[in-house]
Amino acid sequence: MSTSWKSAPSWIIAAIVCALSAFAGCYVGQQRQVEHAAFQDSALGEEHIVNFAPHDARQLTQTALRGDSLLFEVQPDGAIITFWRNADFQNKRGWVPLIINVPPRYRYEITFDPKGDKQTDIIVNVHTQNIPDSQLAEYKASSRFELFREIDELALKAPPSPNTPATGGVNFTLLPNEDLRALAKRVTGNADNWRVIAKDNGLKSDHDVKPFENVWVRNRLLKQSATK
Repeated sequence: MSTSWKSAPSWIIAAIVCALSAFAGCYVGQQRQVEHAAFQDSALGEEHIVNFAPHDARQLTQTALRGDSLLFEVQPDGAIITFWRNADFQNKRGWVPLIINVPPRYRYEITFDPKGDKQTDIIVNVHTQNIPDSQLAEYKASSRFELFREIDELALKAPPSPNTPATGGVNFTLLPNEDLRALAKRVTGNADNWRVIAKDNGLKSDHDVKPFENVWVRNRLLKQSATK
């Protein structure tokens, strides 16, 4: 024999309603906490000292980032900020990003702190969104891309010329199969500027270079967007 809601004592109905209300309030509270936690930004920093002036350290870093297909922008103060990349961590609560519609992602902010005339501290902060703190270390540049190791390898292959001026221009890293004519076209807009570039760097011809070599280009020759 079944008992209908209408025949149930009023105190039982009141108790059931209170219990359901308390459960609903608890669920909403948990959902709000999840949304708040998911939107939180986190950051983790690391640093690496190289025996190069800041402008050379910056060029080596840019070359390493390009090798890892990391898009970036150079800021007016010389810092480098990479574009956001989607993360690939294993999320046990896969429904959390769906609630807020923001994918887990990360990017790097890189600054260069001079430690003398020929030494620079490269500081790399990884900024994340929607990634658990327990997994932040997996997204450090040294862990995910071995960035510092790549910078050191590039430095060994193509140390900057000691005769290169420290001011008044920008150091560029030659791309594979790029000679001075191609470099001049890329950064100045005029291939004929290779002669001035060669003279400034003590080079004898447009082919007197090797891949990934650093070449100094005076500021007055540069295109407006060449340093980005």
